[in-house]
Amino acid sequence: MTPGTAVRPPAVAGTFYPADPHELATLVDADLDAVAPTGGVPPKALIVPHAGYVYSGPVAASAYARLRAARGVVQRVVLLGPAHRVAVASMAVPTTAGFATPLGVVAVDDDARQRALALPGVVADDRPHRPEHSLEVHLPFLQRTLGPTGWSVLPVVVGGARPEEVAALLDALWGGPETLIVVSTDLSHYHDHRTAQRLDRATVEAIVADRLEAVGPEDACGAHPLRGLLHTCRRRGLHPELVDLRTSADTAGDADRVVGYAALVVDESRPAPAGTAEPGPAVDAAGLTAADRRALLAMARAALDHRLRTGRRLRIDPTASSEGLRRPGAAFVTLRDQQGALRGCIGSLHAEDPLVVDVADNAVKAALADPRFPPVTPAELDRLTVELSVLSPLAPLTATSWDDLRRQLRPGVDGLVIAAGRHRATFLPAVWEQLPDPDEFLDHLWRKAGLRPRTWPAGMAVQRYETVSVR
Repeated sequence: MTPGTAVRPPAVAGTFYPADPHELATLVDADLDAVAPTGGVPPKALIVPHAGYVYSGPVAASAYARLRAARGVVQRVVLLGPAHRVAVASMAVPTTAGFATPLGVVAVDDDARQRALALPGVVADDRPHRPEHSLEVHLPFLQRTLGPTGWSVLPVVVGGARPEEVAALLDALWGGPETLIVVSTDLSHYHDHRTAQRLDRATVEAIVADRLEAVGPEDACGAHPLRGLLHTCRRRGLHPELVDLRTSADTAGDADRVVGYAALVVDESRPAPAGTAEPGPAVDAAGLTAADRRALLAMARAALDHRLRTGRRLRIDPTASSEGLRRPGAAFVTLRDQQGALRGCIGSLHAEDPLVVDVADNAVKAALADPRFPPVTPAELDRLTVELSVLSPLAPLTATSWDDLRRQLRPGVDGLVIAAGRHRATFLPAVWEQLPDPDEFLDHLWRKAGLRPRTWPAGMAVQRYETVSVR
């Protein structure tokens, strides 16, 4: 898709928030200034409401105020909200070059847009964006906290997307501190104040407790993007934290028919919730600390060096390693030369040995037993780079056809194992870097297994997994 040059004009300026730039800036700043400073690291993600500012503005500000330290750091905002006016099957991104508010134009991040469009279910469609308020109302808060320039946005209207589909988009764009995720949702609608308080408290408890299955569209109008974020948080060991919870009766409305609003933040540096084990060093999605990752790379090199220079297998005592390295684990070891060309890659799919032993053994196999390459020599060793891919457990996919598998596939996230009779092959998630198109990814995987692409042999079994890269 070639992005357009048009700018989407404001759809709800003058109704949901002031159309006058000075009045709008003054109102947003007043809401932000009413929030006590918190300090610390800016959050990675926000869950914030999207009603008229007189109703939900103070609640949204309680989360946005935590972005004060993010100015100059956040360069991209991935903004997801529900479709209120135009139906969307899964997810829609705009073709426009920017989104305007009375405070100025925010550029649409084209790189993020193209990466999103490579995912199944994501389409480029301006129609759901033109009248949609669930995304627009957040832009003035972002403009006043992050600054008028220096950042861009990817607006995503989410329809009936499955949590896994939204999570695939978030994983593809997660990035580091330069990327902020914002999920837009209100809570219960049009109950009396007391009933809304009870319902919303239960919804927030489900969100904080990572019970995404308990949050439906009747609980939160943005349930689909919200559940995608919770799915991602679950796999990353992150926990939303409640910042504010009110209804429209608490801000500006009557108590007979209210709408519920909550503000939550996701902080990548936040310790585990109360009642869990004492926090230790930060761990990645494979349960490895930074020290564990360094130790694994060192062990891979030590095993290679010992075998190439002595001809013998390095003896490893797993009990001398950390808990993360003693646990059974499966990993692939990839060797590359100085030009970045592949020099060997072998690994395990099932966790049988301690991870530290699995990595050491596969490092040697990648150097000496990959049939595609001659054995690595001692003279090459110092010029090789070592990359590790630590696997999650294999999970079966209940695909029934090529097209069904393609729909379920999460580009950039999934590694696949396919098996049909004697035909078997796997692609690591890293292969998406060379084959970003899902059809090409599957075509090459089928050929690797000795199968004709686009066929579905009897007895076909598919499993997927994710990896944590260690370099």
